Amino acid sequence: MRHRFPIDKKAFLAAAVATLLCVAFSFYGSRKLQNFDPALIAYLFGTLFALAGAVYRYAVWLQRPPTWLYFKRTWQFVFNGSLLAHLWLLTKESVRNLAFQAFIYPRSRLRWFAHFMLASGCLAAFAITIPLTLGWIHFTLDPASAADPAAIKIYNAHFFGFTVMNFELGSTLAFLIFHALTWCSWLVIIGCLIFLIKRLTNAGLIATQTFEGDLLPLILLIIISVTGLGLNFSYAFLKGFAYDFMAVTHAISVILFLVWIPFGKFFHIIQRPAQIGVHVYLKEGEKKGMAICPHTHQPFTTQLHVDDLKTVTKELGFDFTLEDGSSHLDYSPEGKRSLLAKAHLAARCESGTYFG
Repeated sequence: MRHRFPIDKKAFLAAAVATLLCVAFSFYGSRKLQNFDPALIAYLFGTLFALAGAVYRYAVWLQRPPTWLYFKRTWQFVFNGSLLAHLWLLTKESVRNLAFQAFIYPRSRLRWFAHFMLASGCLAAFAITIPLTLGWIHFTLDPASAADPAAIKIYNAHFFGFTVMNFELGSTLAFLIFHALTWCSWLVIIGCLIFLIKRLTNAGLIATQTFEGDLLPLILLIIISVTGLGLNFSYAFLKGFAYDFMAVTHAISVILFLVWIPFGKFFHIIQRPAQIGVHVYLKEGEKKGMAICPHTHQPFTTQLHVDDLKTVTKELGFDFTLEDGSSHLDYSPEGKRSLLAKAHLAARCESGTYFG
């Protein structure tokens, strides 16, 4: 019997619209492909595939009742009431947890450092390569300086076809701009090596990790970074020796990375920003009051969270309503464990034996 994989129509439509919009922005952002680099066509198709896959999976994930409730509640709170305060909170938490990866710091300083290096390198590389791939950014030699052999060469940087800045060839700024991906590569390599060493030496991680889920992503990122550095090294110091091999290897590894984003561990890069909205949800929940456990008589979460949890569980087909009209969800984890222990004790007392 042949099994068919169901296609989520809403997610498919969202992915199709996002991909078409990206193609349109690339076409017009590059001035109808005038500023598009044909050498990047393979990267463009990889980017479009990654976008379509990521939007499709994100849309499917967003339709899950718990995810959709958090998502809906967050934007309700943002646009109902203190808009500026909520936008400030979202900005602050984005800087702390996305730019500086502060959420990982309590676990370990070394782990935070590795995470910060890896995330910073990847995010910076995305910010550079995606606009270049889509033809939004390109550089041209200033015609006036090019015509005069004695003049210092001036490069113009263009965004969507508009000149946004210029700099002298050979200047410090030119060096930093033209080698920006080099710095990103070193950041990624350092972060990956720290994680890789830990995963190859820690007995607990060795026992639970998988090659596809934990080791392969790090190896792939290292290959991308090393071959990227190799391209620069070959051009600058080896007069192009092994440049073709490096270029092909780099292209294959980058495209594999892009294609894998929607389906593997890299998808958490897309999901992570949604976590920022939870901070708004928690803050608004605290304003509305805390839930008090009927057994421990202690606050354990927001009443908003408990009420929403009741709604979601019923939507999923689970009803935790008790005989007296209250809900099992009204109890804190400590209260539930205590009630469970008491129920076990009562059952053993009734059976006449405490052991066996």
